[in-house]
Amino acid sequence: MANKPRIAIDAMGGDVGVRVMIAGAALAYARHPHLRYIFVGDKERIDLGLGDHPELRAISEVIHTDAVVAGEDKPTREAMRRARDTSMGRAIDAVKPGEAGAAVSSGNTGMLMAMAKLSLRTMPGIDRPALAAMLPTLGDNDVIMLDLGANTECDANNLVQFALMGAAYSRTAFGIAKPRVALLNIGTEDQKGIESVRDAAALLRDAEGLPLEFCGYIEGDKLSRGDVDVVVHDGFAGNIALKTIEGTARFVTDLLRRAFTSSLRSKFGFLISRPATELLKHHLDPNNHNGAVFLGLNGTVVKSHGSADATGIAAALRLAHQLARADLVKRIAARVASTGLAGQDAALLGAGARHSE
Repeated sequence: MANKPRIAIDAMGGDVGVRVMIAGAALAYARHPHLRYIFVGDKERIDLGLGDHPELRAISEVIHTDAVVAGEDKPTREAMRRARDTSMGRAIDAVKPGEAGAAVSSGNTGMLMAMAKLSLRTMPGIDRPALAAMLPTLGDNDVIMLDLGANTECDANNLVQFALMGAAYSRTAFGIAKPRVALLNIGTEDQKGIESVRDAAALLRDAEGLPLEFCGYIEGDKLSRGDVDVVVHDGFAGNIALKTIEGTARFVTDLLRRAFTSSLRSKFGFLISRPATELLKHHLDPNNHNGAVFLGLNGTVVKSHGSADATGIAAALRLAHQLARADLVKRIAARVASTGLAGQDAALLGAGARHSE
């Protein structure tokens, strides 16, 4: 299981449909033939989709359910009870006993978060899971941003825990011994920002022996410079930042396309510069960076963008497989336990608050 973990796929989630989910799985399998899948959803529709990709039949299992989490569902007690038998719920449940190494869904983010937390539980020392994703930078590696929408309100302790989990993720993904961590803020001066961010900064400055380098605050215009490896924020600010980055990337891509088709001369210029523009397009396309993981759970659950195409689905599946093989969950749990930070939070917060006065 450690070498060839299966990926449980919510085949019914998101805007993309079963065929796109299966097409993405086929793309990922073509590049990584050791992948194995569990498709969860309407068996008739899944079998129909697998008909276009016969190479997947031998390496896939199908779990039937015709119940689906709707995009407008809220994580109420009644909705959560019904969701246990949906394609999303059963894909997550496959992770708990080890039938799957990770689950991937393009469905409702709020329900996915609530279902994953209910089924897998948070690991000791972590109060709330955080949604983390990698974004491209001008540096040697991507930057990891968290939280991206799982928690709209966070206290200082939550942000410190996010920093610790993000550093473990960066260490696992890029092999960085002491990842550089910064808090997203409206300025770099110590007195800037809301209280929870200032208190988190004080905690991180005062804590000793953490396996990270705290770099203070970072502003939104520096996120892609490559100056830090992990950026920490609450889910409200993080989701706005993520959507702004994605929208800007699409704007630049569309602007270049319009510019290069505006005249015969510009079309000729496009042919000359095509290798560079193709590289830029690849770098800016959100589908090539699709997949956010819930950190802090006793299992790996990856959220794919609801409108991702087959390329995006393949990226999310490759990420899920990488994290499952790397035992990211165990690495984060071990790091949290070794620092003992959760038990120190209250005392440190008091010291940090006094320090910031």
